[in-house]
Amino acid sequence: MKYKLLLGVLALASIKAYAVEGVVVNDRGAPVAGAIVKGLSSAQPVVTDEQGRFFLQGDSNEIHVMAAGYSHRMLHLHEQEDGAIVVTLSNTVIEQVDVVGLPVHASVIESSVPVTVLSGDALRRQQAATLGDSLGRQPGVNTNFHGSVASTPVIRGLSGPRVLITQNNLDVSDVSRVGPDHSVASEVSTAQQLEVLRGPATLFYGSGAIGGVVNVVDRRVPISSETRGEVLLSRESVDKQNLASFNASSGTDNFAFYVDGFSRESDDYDVPVALDGKKTVANSDEESSGYTLGSSYLLDNGYVGISVGRLDREYGIPGHSHGGDEGGEEGVYADLEQDRYQLISEINLDSSWLNAIHTRASYTDYSHSEIEGGVVGTQFFNQSSELRVDLFHRELAHWKGAINLHYKNSEVEAEGEEAFTPPSESETFALALMEERHFGDVLVQMGARIEHVTVSADRVLLPSIEVHGHDAEEEHHDHGDEVSRVFAVDHDFSPFSVSLGAVWDFMPGYNLGISVSRSQRAPSASELLSFGPHIGTGAYEVGALFALHEEGGEQHFALSDSDFELETSNNIDLTFRKHEGDVGIILNFFYNQIDNYYYQGATGLFAESGHDHDHGGEDEHEDELPVYLFSHADAEFYGFEAQGIWKLNQHWQTTVFSDYVHAELSDGKALPRTPPLRFGADLEYSGERTSATLSWTQYAKQSDVAALETTTDGYDMVDASVSYRLPMGSIDVTLFLKAENLGDTEALVHTSFIKDIAPRPGRNFTVGIRGEL
Repeated sequence: MKYKLLLGVLALASIKAYAVEGVVVNDRGAPVAGAIVKGLSSAQPVVTDEQGRFFLQGDSNEIHVMAAGYSHRMLHLHEQEDGAIVVTLSNTVIEQVDVVGLPVHASVIESSVPVTVLSGDALRRQQAATLGDSLGRQPGVNTNFHGSVASTPVIRGLSGPRVLITQNNLDVSDVSRVGPDHSVASEVSTAQQLEVLRGPATLFYGSGAIGGVVNVVDRRVPISSETRGEVLLSRESVDKQNLASFNASSGTDNFAFYVDGFSRESDDYDVPVALDGKKTVANSDEESSGYTLGSSYLLDNGYVGISVGRLDREYGIPGHSHGGDEGGEEGVYADLEQDRYQLISEINLDSSWLNAIHTRASYTDYSHSEIEGGVVGTQFFNQSSELRVDLFHRELAHWKGAINLHYKNSEVEAEGEEAFTPPSESETFALALMEERHFGDVLVQMGARIEHVTVSADRVLLPSIEVHGHDAEEEHHDHGDEVSRVFAVDHDFSPFSVSLGAVWDFMPGYNLGISVSRSQRAPSASELLSFGPHIGTGAYEVGALFALHEEGGEQHFALSDSDFELETSNNIDLTFRKHEGDVGIILNFFYNQIDNYYYQGATGLFAESGHDHDHGGEDEHEDELPVYLFSHADAEFYGFEAQGIWKLNQHWQTTVFSDYVHAELSDGKALPRTPPLRFGADLEYSGERTSATLSWTQYAKQSDVAALETTTDGYDMVDASVSYRLPMGSIDVTLFLKAENLGDTEALVHTSFIKDIAPRPGRNFTVGIRGEL
């Protein structure tokens, strides 16, 4: 009955069809050619001609106008006078790119939640071999830097299962959130843009995004038959990396086609100081390749498309060797394989209550093997299916938005000597509602999401292990692979998230944003079920399903009798933006109080790793790992991100930024691997054919450390780049040279699990050529 009533109410909303024509000009009255004009329900946006003119048909009262170098404009047609309209755009120094695929409007200057979009030349200049390193200089985003081979993003001090990594808004479905030594199964060199949503993004993506989202956007499912492409060739000095990548799309009136591919090879990278007698990080080489094929059927009211992608990646794992020289045959490397299938469609409807239906689906078959001396030691598998359906309703009392239906299933399995989690299945069903409306100069965005999450495993092991402190005098014996209990678990959770935000354009070119949210997350399978050595983190990990007991002066692990609570984030974001004119400013302040925060606490005990693990030294405790137990307690995170951009003149522009996060438990203890305070500045030159950038970043000393964690000294990084464009008819050819770490500075990354054995690379020069059509 409730659903029938909802459909009946929505059916009452009828929006008069319109046909609007007009002209787009800048604040000097000159026409703006190439501006994009889009209605809420128009199948395809239109582009202004050389005189800035456009003609658009649709059935929404709202149109959006965007152009490079100008602030975005939104107009309500019912507020416009009859006849042709004139849209005036003001110049801006803040690049404004919309986030792809969200039910509500989100961009750098318009969203109530902080958003970063890296695209175009900025993306190509900052791209690295890993996703984390590509984003590591964005305000509020750091990298956990795992030796240039498996680095993942850290958002406001949160990572792992709290930061969701997606490709075209669908979970990338690898095992990178389980361990820092696991590579993200996505490629930056063929991406169109990288999107970062800082703070809880659970309404859009689910409870796995309680800390934020990184979305890799590419054109693998093409939305137009326009012919375009890109080719990239580059060579790096620090690791002798050779990279070749391309992407291309074309089509006919009704069909669009897409293809991309890449190949990367690199050796161990050089560092400024000697490690084990060599100025290289052993076992940090890589060899990877991949391709994607995609096609779409283009309709008058949208498109339906599919894609097939393949990724192969072999990479060394620094610090991960089992007795012997890491640089020799005993070095461990990962062999990653992934097949990914996607279906994406966007269909606009001529319905009395539905405006459009957007559908995204994927199936991913992922595996990686950790190999030593030609023998497979541990294998990881992940088979995932995901379906997202957004039902956009007609405007109802000027509210617009969508109902989101979301299903995800993931079967993860690990086999071998470092299979520290048992095979498990996680399944999520979710229903969400997201809405927005303009009240004059105020945009209000709100939403709610309810999920049902199941985490189940058939064979959970409770090993019988010897644990002890290093100050104990008695002799200890390893129980090897003895198991005291095998059992099944099946846990259900019902996370609920709600958010309310507003953006107030209090004067032309300025706005204030506020977002308040309450988001919940179910603990992951690894947080609950882990029990075993995890060399990637240098720890013997024990999940929250277990508890440490003491009997007769001896300590042992048994099943916990505690309830497994939902992790609940209470977050507030405040944002100030100045986005018009020659000066742009973005200031974000955040406070995040988290109830039942799941974390790994040091027990002060040690356990045998089960094999001869070697970090290169001789120690009687060489085969031991510290025991960390997952438990939950209240925590708080707060900090800021600041960015200022000043266009000095037609050719010169400077940017400054800073960010900071403080993270601690309710008892005042610091959380591990919290990023330090950062400052940075860029000086950019842009000429008719030549462009150049000089960048400086200072990382402060991080002395606010957790148990068993060491202080990390601060350092300065200086980078530079220069490029020269060679127009060749319809093709733009760009020659470029990049120089990184010009001072050849020794730089230890505090957010890294292996900071002492894998510092940042030394001085590096990259030369390359890029062609764009």
